[in-house]
Amino acid sequence: MSTEKRIRRALLSVTDKTGVVEFAQALASFDVELVSTGGTARALREAGLAVKDISDLTGFPEMLDGRVKTLHPKVHGGLLYIRGNKEHEAAVAAHGIEPIDMVVVNLYAFEKTAAQPGVAFGHLIENIDIGGPSMVRSAAKNFSDVAIVTRVADYPALIEELKATSGSLSRETRWRLARQAFATTAAYDTAIANTLDRISQAPEPESPAAPDVAAFPSTLRINLPLAQSLRYGENPHQRAALYADGSGLGIAGAHQIQGKELSFNNLVDLDACWELAGEFDEPAVIIVKHTNPCGAATGPTILAAYQKALAADPVSAFGGVIGINREVDADVAEEIAKLFVEAIAAPAFTAEARERFAAKKNLRLVEIHSAPQRPVVKHVSGGLLLQDADTGRVTEAELKVVTWRPPSTEELRGLLFAWRVCKHVKSNAIVYAKDGQTLGVGAGQMSRVDAARFGAMKAVLPLKGSVAASDAFFPFPDGLEAVAEAGATAVIQPGGSVRDDEVIAAADRLGMAMVFTGVRHFRH
Repeated sequence: MSTEKRIRRALLSVTDKTGVVEFAQALASFDVELVSTGGTARALREAGLAVKDISDLTGFPEMLDGRVKTLHPKVHGGLLYIRGNKEHEAAVAAHGIEPIDMVVVNLYAFEKTAAQPGVAFGHLIENIDIGGPSMVRSAAKNFSDVAIVTRVADYPALIEELKATSGSLSRETRWRLARQAFATTAAYDTAIANTLDRISQAPEPESPAAPDVAAFPSTLRINLPLAQSLRYGENPHQRAALYADGSGLGIAGAHQIQGKELSFNNLVDLDACWELAGEFDEPAVIIVKHTNPCGAATGPTILAAYQKALAADPVSAFGGVIGINREVDADVAEEIAKLFVEAIAAPAFTAEARERFAAKKNLRLVEIHSAPQRPVVKHVSGGLLLQDADTGRVTEAELKVVTWRPPSTEELRGLLFAWRVCKHVKSNAIVYAKDGQTLGVGAGQMSRVDAARFGAMKAVLPLKGSVAASDAFFPFPDGLEAVAEAGATAVIQPGGSVRDDEVIAAADRLGMAMVFTGVRHFRH
């Protein structure tokens, strides 16, 4: 028996109509009968295609505001009966059921609807697709005879195969499409379950109010498709893969325009530098090594910011990754090209910048668009930890001056800059900064006084007149004294220690300005 199946009738019912007209035109060119519903049928007719309404196939009208369209034996019988099975053939013949050889479906945009702030409960419920997933599952179950198409991205390749086979699809293709289809319905049901699981009391469907939503679902369901198999993990003996939500946002959805395949460590480091770059509204450049910033700076231009970030620690910058929150132009590319770096993430690269980087064939360039902040998942043995993303920002108005001397205007700008950087440094963390530039970063130390000393030791630029940020409170005055000894004149820290009075007294004795944020930024 041939493994190819001729497509003679296709049912099309899509929410995302991107490319569906062109795909339907390709089907029609092979004399495929087109059956469709509602808005999809209108779009196809407007393109001049002959389309049979689903009601003509079922003999039953669409009803209940579109809730019932395809939930009918003449649809699901046409999808599920096994061709060549005598009993099945007799049953469909007795009931006038015609075969459907292909279903083209994408589902109501439930996730997009659920993501809308303040979405009404009734609107949320109406965006739960019933007929679509039912057809997807029926077609996918009977993949030996039916092709199920759920992704717009598959249209071009399917058109090419149809052309090569005069309107047929291979068993291998149908099996690939079926696996994708079951993954699609699994992800869709996961999104619905995760959303509804957080609504303990459902308002009336006609209520315009958004429902009360719990912070976390009672069951954590994670369903992400494989985006890319990686060469290896953190080390060559570890296997690894990237799974992405398909949004095209964030590091997982970044568009690589040049260079070697991104590694596990590249992705982790790029995520770290891109998150920090996103903290700033002004032009900013972040250079990261092993998830910690070794140089971070803002400036009037990206070129100025890069030069400052590099000057902060040029030795550690070698072999690092760079995050830039503006388009990269030729001047910036010219400067960065002088340094060996693994990867660069930016929202865009000019044609001239790409041309300049093209000579460095292994350098990875990725264009990225920021993703919305989502809860953070961490693995522990036997389970997972889930927490809110650390989106907290402290403004000048929220700072509490606790020393007799308030910070100067220049010190205050430096403190707010250092605080944003410190948030992205592994704890215990001390960051020295001045004029929108990190000078020394003490990261991941077991004591705060060691972080202060290590940050000073890492500095290659003078620390005299700098400011310092501490991601958590100083438990003893010794950490503050180490910061002062390094040359810092002002400190920003959360406060909250039982020895705050001793630390404040030490700051006054040393002539330092100190402000409390009331917010801690541990990063483990």
